[in-house]
Amino acid sequence: MANGNPGSGLQLRSLIKASGELELSLAKVDIADPAPDEIVVRIEGSPINPSDLGLLLGAADLSTAKGGPGPTLTATVPQPLMRAMAGRIDQSLPVGNEGAGTVVAAGSDPAAQALLGKLVAGIGGAMYAQYRTLKAADALPLPAGATAADGASCFVNPLTALGMVETMKREGHKALVHTAAASNLGQMLQKVCLADGIDLVNIVRSAGQAKILTDIGAKHVLDSTSPSFVADLTDALAETGATLAFDAIGGGKLGGQILGAMEAALNRTAPVYSRYGSTTHKQLYIYGGLDTGPSELARNYGMAWGIGGWLLTYFLVKTPPAEAQKLRQRVTDELKTTFASHYTAEIGLAEALDPKVVAAYNRKTTGEKYLINPSKGLD
Repeated sequence: MANGNPGSGLQLRSLIKASGELELSLAKVDIADPAPDEIVVRIEGSPINPSDLGLLLGAADLSTAKGGPGPTLTATVPQPLMRAMAGRIDQSLPVGNEGAGTVVAAGSDPAAQALLGKLVAGIGGAMYAQYRTLKAADALPLPAGATAADGASCFVNPLTALGMVETMKREGHKALVHTAAASNLGQMLQKVCLADGIDLVNIVRSAGQAKILTDIGAKHVLDSTSPSFVADLTDALAETGATLAFDAIGGGKLGGQILGAMEAALNRTAPVYSRYGSTTHKQLYIYGGLDTGPSELARNYGMAWGIGGWLLTYFLVKTPPAEAQKLRQRVTDELKTTFASHYTAEIGLAEALDPKVVAAYNRKTTGEKYLINPSKGLD
């Protein structure tokens, strides 16, 4: 074994069987000695993001979840939803997009050796595990004073917030709209926009969520359950000129309402009437699926509009390496301020398979976020 390589470790795996059953389990996997340009990280924190839940739980009906024997969980996948799971049937898949921990083994390359004993963050899947092998070049060394919990969420949410702002600039918009805006990600985006002088229209679903944002300085916070929501949204869009929206909800009427309000705001200053609507392009990007139902479009926003998907991975692929490094450096510099994450609870790998705990972290409640510490409860 190289350096402190443990040789093996536990890893959380998700399996959907052809019989229509989800099975979560802990598997003992071998940890190979790192290649010259690799490191082995003892994972000490990995968040449960909404983007993780789709792979972790699939389309399972959690009301049928059962625990045991041992650290396992099973649940039924409704037969009508099995078709959507076809690409992963009978494959045991590792889970966890990002995480942080201590480098316990390193390859012979100087860049890898320089990280030995350091606290680093990483992304790339399979982070719900005691150990994870990474390319040394892909690891992000954490600043002095940071903990694994500080760095565990330093990729997905921070880079998504920065990616949204960069997308706005690249596409020629001047302000943003964001839904489910009181989330950890939403709070980061608001802080970025405040620091960078960018107008942001936040959409939430309760007065409590609105307060989370106004407490950090948000100016435009709208409650979608308010009877005056559409009118208030139109006013905010007219004031800010926002023509780009990022929607975490996905299903329902909200996306269409945003596009319609953008058109109404633009028409307030239109020099002449056109039956084709404003010539200004309005763009809605759906990046989440809190509502898995159909997206309902009223088509009251003219002909200059677009709806598409947005994914951090695709954004980063299109970003030149030097620009991507600037984004990563900003995250490092502001890790304990702009990009600080807050956790509802820290759980171990075995706890992550407890039906009651699964029900809690699958609620996707705004302001709640769970952290897996793979070492917890396994000593």
